Amino acid sequence: MFILAMRSIRQRPGRFLATLLAAFLGAAIIMTFNSLQDTANRHGVDSVSADTLSTSASVVGGYGTLLVFFAVASTLTVNVRQRSRELETLRCSGATPAQLKRMVVGEAVAVALLGTVLAVGPAMLGGRALLGAFKDSGQVARSVDYSFGPFALQSGLGITLLAAAGAAFLAVRRATRGQRRQGRARTFLAYAALVAGVVSVTATFAFSATDAALMAAPAYGAILLSVGLALLAPRLLKGLLDRLQLAGASGWLAVRNLRERADQLAGMLMSLILFTAVSTATLYMQAVESDAVKASGLTKSVDAKNLETLNFTVVGIIVVFVCVMLVNSLYAATTYRAREFGGQRLAGATPGQVLRTVGTETAILTVTGVLSGTAAALAGIIPFTVVRTDSVLPHQGLGIWLAVVAVAATVTLGTSLLTARRVLRTPAVEAVALAA
Repeated sequence: MFILAMRSIRQRPGRFLATLLAAFLGAAIIMTFNSLQDTANRHGVDSVSADTLSTSASVVGGYGTLLVFFAVASTLTVNVRQRSRELETLRCSGATPAQLKRMVVGEAVAVALLGTVLAVGPAMLGGRALLGAFKDSGQVARSVDYSFGPFALQSGLGITLLAAAGAAFLAVRRATRGQRRQGRARTFLAYAALVAGVVSVTATFAFSATDAALMAAPAYGAILLSVGLALLAPRLLKGLLDRLQLAGASGWLAVRNLRERADQLAGMLMSLILFTAVSTATLYMQAVESDAVKASGLTKSVDAKNLETLNFTVVGIIVVFVCVMLVNSLYAATTYRAREFGGQRLAGATPGQVLRTVGTETAILTVTGVLSGTAAALAGIIPFTVVRTDSVLPHQGLGIWLAVVAVAATVTLGTSLLTARRVLRTPAVEAVALAA
């Protein structure tokens, strides 16, 4: 099966580009920040600098691990789904489910290993640039020298390979054994995350307004709630579609298509929910904290500067990852629908009508993800704002939220429509014949 996996990669390398890109970015981010831990462990680094570097490595490393898994899982799920006929042919030829799992996992691990190796150079450059930024802001002493050591390399390699192997195993298991057992496990994990999120958010009220750790409870609570809602993404979408009625042929067809593809779109909804929730919650809570410190007339401590740097860094990482995940997933999913689009055009639909249907589908998907993510974000923002300022809602207005929504809508609608337009350039008869 390993030989078959390597042969599959050599024969059709294009199908693995999305996974390679996700693994590359994930490994680069993990190794960039974990190299700060190697730097902190160098002999002669003062305690303040070491604490700053260690905190950055641990916090962003945790976020990075979660995002790497979601990114790789999203691309591999689309990859395995598009290869359903190939996998079924192999089963009919005598391959067992266990052999298919080993083949797909072997492909994923090989691609992830290549992505990690390619990411070492950029990670070293990124780590040096990040250390320089900490030095310029006064959070790390000028005398500290950069180090890229075993902790960065081992964590990047280990996390990326484990994420790839685990995601590939789950994807092919779902394709070969069905969805019932996985559905029960997904539901259990979703409700566990929601309960943990509620507990974490509620714990915010146990802190005082000046506690240094005040932001931790609502921030992690919002993340856990968003993970829970992300795992329930297919149900959320189906619930919305059951109550949604759109006028016109394009609207009716869009709702029908989404009902049939709700489970397949779970990865994209996960990305949208996590992006909206984490970005909105982090940016609003940091804005509330900065305004409160400014109003008090105090200067920010080193810890406060560290937290602010981490918050903006985390949001930046999330934006990059979500854009990559959505672009990869939407591009692959839309390209895969070439036969469907060709059939619609042979039945009398114009290219414009097909594009309107795709746009309506994407808009519904975006609204579902944004609303779910916003709900999770508000669950963390409101308790933090109440404790920190005695107000219920932040005074920063809707500007931050609108910016987050604009990024999500631009990425989803732009990728879907541009990809669909590219697919529609192929003549309808040719598209149906090639996909057959």
